[in-house]
Amino acid sequence: MIKKESIENLKNNLDVVDVVSQFIEVKKSGANFKACCPFHGESTPSFVVSPAKQIYHCFGCGVGGDSIKFVMEYEKLSYPETIEKLASMYNVNLEYDNSNIAQKQDIRILEEVNKYYQKLYVNNSTTKEYISKRGISDFSVEKFEIGYAPSSNDTINYLKSNHYNLSEAIELGIIDTGTNGLYSRFIERITFPIYGVNGKIVGFGGRTITGHNAKYVNSPQTKLFNKSKLLYGYNLAKENIYKKNQLIVCEGYLDVIMLHQAGFNTAVATLGTALTKDHLPLIRRGEPKIILAYDGDKAGLNAAYKASVMLSQGEFDGGVVIFEDGLDPADMVKDGKIEELNKIFSNPMPFIPYTIDYIVSKYDINNPSQKQKALLEANEYLKSLGIIYQDEYKRYIAQKLNIRETLISVSNDNTRAQTNNLVKIDIAELCIIKAILEKPSRLDSVLDVVDSSMFEIHKNEFELLLNNIEDISLNSIVLNDKLEDYDDERLKSELLTLVYKFYSNKLTAISYDQSFNFKEKANLIRKIKDNIYQLKRGNLVTYNL
Repeated sequence: MIKKESIENLKNNLDVVDVVSQFIEVKKSGANFKACCPFHGESTPSFVVSPAKQIYHCFGCGVGGDSIKFVMEYEKLSYPETIEKLASMYNVNLEYDNSNIAQKQDIRILEEVNKYYQKLYVNNSTTKEYISKRGISDFSVEKFEIGYAPSSNDTINYLKSNHYNLSEAIELGIIDTGTNGLYSRFIERITFPIYGVNGKIVGFGGRTITGHNAKYVNSPQTKLFNKSKLLYGYNLAKENIYKKNQLIVCEGYLDVIMLHQAGFNTAVATLGTALTKDHLPLIRRGEPKIILAYDGDKAGLNAAYKASVMLSQGEFDGGVVIFEDGLDPADMVKDGKIEELNKIFSNPMPFIPYTIDYIVSKYDINNPSQKQKALLEANEYLKSLGIIYQDEYKRYIAQKLNIRETLISVSNDNTRAQTNNLVKIDIAELCIIKAILEKPSRLDSVLDVVDSSMFEIHKNEFELLLNNIEDISLNSIVLNDKLEDYDDERLKSELLTLVYKFYSNKLTAISYDQSFNFKEKANLIRKIKDNIYQLKRGNLVTYNL
């Protein structure tokens, strides 16, 4: 882990305006800076950056935070990844504990072996001829760092001659031990380095060119390599994924390379496995439209079905593209069918109808017994979706099965339903809260006379302020230029109004409250009337109910 002291040192070197302006254009607006929000489409700037508070906030979509939070959201990085990126940008040294030092050494071995494979590729005519026949350009070879793994002995001799730790090489899946001693995991294969989200190499994929039984192999599971969480090409595609709001999931490395070569630079691929739930946090980054680009064979159709079920239940936007007649994206790029590919990717079949079609296709719906089974399976899938989707697609199922819509039942679980409540605001209450946020030293004196129950509309915001005055959700109040900046005298005036209104309402409520006995009610009424008298004279009174 990165040491806490290093992180604090980095924070002291960050200026939120400078950080944000590295990624988007900001313009001076009074004491703050403004821009069009990079997190949602807008034409009128509502994204405010405050150099005084070292925070940002968008009044359109509600996002906000400090420099680190901005880079995390904009670049879709984890917290440690963001810290490392900012440290690199601002030339700040980070200190790690021992576990991170070991991991950095691990990565160096993978990096050096990758360079070794790349050098061997340049001098290997067989591999270059194969790559050329597949239509892959020299630029793509360099971009994707395509290499060549030699004989087992050559790789092991390279590691030994360069004095690399062989135990670490085993742990990282470069080599392994067998009955005859050490051997290389990748032998006489074209190599494709695999990178993690943080842009660090974690392993390799390899394709045989000498007739090995397994056409493709990947690095084994290691402390850095987990194929169920990784996507080939994501490190090169992620920036375009966020910009274009699209992610194309393919089945093979060559598909990814050729699609990028043709300008479809949001393409990635799973590593010889189906799309899994472990992939979901990664592909959800930036909320892109997901396009599954799979082969039309039985395995491809089934993989598309399973992924569609998972993605539709996760309420991902997107759909499925199936390549028929033995074609794949790489073949189409090689054949120059770029415009055709563009049309295909522009019109994927949405996940839900694809799933329903696949379920129905498994049964002979001309047979009543089979139709009943198709209905049960389709209905069970439908119930796993949100209620709006259930209502919309029960008609689709009825049409596919040629049955009455009333035969399709939907879930009675309304927990997915969301209601949009009209949000009320009270400018005076918000201005009081803003005055405290701007000058926290005011809080003690305010608490002498005010209780959270006095806030009719913004009680939650006031209580949040009491619990954590630095909570980022309060940034929207601080940066709201529609709220006045109160000096101490104006704050006192607004507090008098707030408290007077509270005690007046309290007096009325107690007068009609039958739960008090006569003596209790009389004491309360006298106390409240005394408070109201003082408030009318312009004196704030200590809260005493």
